[in-house]
Amino acid sequence: MPELPEVEITRRSFAEALDGATVTGVQLGKPLRWPLGVPIASLVGATLGLATRRAKYLWLPMSGPDGGLLLHLGMSGSLALGEERMLGPHQHFALHTSRGSLVLTDPRRFGAVVWSAGLAVDPARKLLAGLGAEPFDPALTGATLRAAWRKRRTPIKQLLLAGEGVVGAGNIYACEALWRAGIRPSTPGARLSEARCERLRLAVREVLGQALALGGSTLRDFSDAHGVAGAYQTQAAVYDREGQPCPRCAAPIQRVVQAARSTYFCARCQRP
Repeated sequence: MPELPEVEITRRSFAEALDGATVTGVQLGKPLRWPLGVPIASLVGATLGLATRRAKYLWLPMSGPDGGLLLHLGMSGSLALGEERMLGPHQHFALHTSRGSLVLTDPRRFGAVVWSAGLAVDPARKLLAGLGAEPFDPALTGATLRAAWRKRRTPIKQLLLAGEGVVGAGNIYACEALWRAGIRPSTPGARLSEARCERLRLAVREVLGQALALGGSTLRDFSDAHGVAGAYQTQAAVYDREGQPCPRCAAPIQRVVQAARSTYFCARCQRP
C-alpha cells in the first residue's frame, strides 16, 4: 500500500509540472471507491494549482471552477504523468492537461478521485476529519502524542497504522520506528510515558525522512509519476527480516500478526 512517503514522492514528481496547467479533458474508467461528484465537462478549462498532501490524500486545487480534486491511491494505486492515450484495463482516471496527462492506475480499485469545493467543506472535510498530526509538524511533541494515546488500550502498532496521534507510519515504517524507539509493537498506547512518546515521535520522523530520501518503498509495483521505484525497503532494520539478527543486539527478529498485518520486532531490545 502506498504510505505517506510514497504519496509525498508521487506529489513531488508531478506537482510543479502541472502547476498552472489547463485541463483539456477527463477520462473515467471502471468506478472507483466513490463517484467523482461533478460532470467531467465542468472541469475542462480549469487551471490547476500546486498539488499538496494531507496524510495519504493528495489535493489538486483548481480555479474556474474553484475547488479541487482529492485523490487517494488506495491499496495498489499509482499516478503517472505522460502523454494522452486511451485508458488501459487498470487505469480508471485520467486528467488531461496542457502539460501532459495524469493517469491513475489501480488494479484493486480501492483508490478515489473526488471533487470538493474546498478542503473545509464536504466531502473533503469529512474524509480528512479525525486525522492525526503530520509527522513533520513542529507542533507535534511527545506531550501531544501522550495526550492522544493516554486512554487507549489498543496496541501502539495499530494506533500508528490508524493514524491516531500522528499520520504517516504505515506497516513498514511503524515496524521500523518502533524498533528505533525500543518499544514493543503490542504495548498499549496508554502505557507509553511522555518520554517514550517523544522517542517514538523522533523515530517516526527519522524513518519517514529516510524513506523520503530513498524514494519510498517498492515491495511490488510502486513508482512515482515518472516510473522511478523506491529503495527504502533495502535499508529496513527489522521489516521482512524474520529470523535474521537484530542490527542492534543480534537477537533473531520475530514476526507476529497484528490486525491481519505482519509485524516485525526484536523481543530483546523492544520493551513492552
